[in-house]
Amino acid sequence: MTDLKFEQKRSLSRLEAADQLTALAAALRKGGDAELELSPGTLSLRIPDDLRSEIEVEIDNGEIELEIELTWPTTAPKRKKPPTKAARTTTGTSTSTSKTRNTKRSATKKS
Repeated sequence: MTDLKFEQKRSLSRLEAADQLTALAAALRKGGDAELELSPGTLSLRIPDDLRSEIEVEIDNGEIELEIELTWPTTAPKRKKPPTKAARTTTGTSTSTSKTRNTKRSATKKS
């Protein structure tokens, strides 16, 4: 089931098609919450930093069909959390403690 579908079919001049693609490119470049002017209204989208793309060209019955498809999830991807600073400090401390103990044992044996 589709949550939302917007489809627009109309005839455009070459310059109008270029203007529409330029507006789409500007929205993609901006990212985040972008607005795309499409008559009769405005389409608001959240555009993430990473997208998947598909370009398809089909020549059939004397016509060329060019499809540019961009896909991204509706929710932000979960990122792995880096190790906490406390874990790094603990590891560094226990290594230092081990070296200190080894040094003390060596000093005791020599006496």
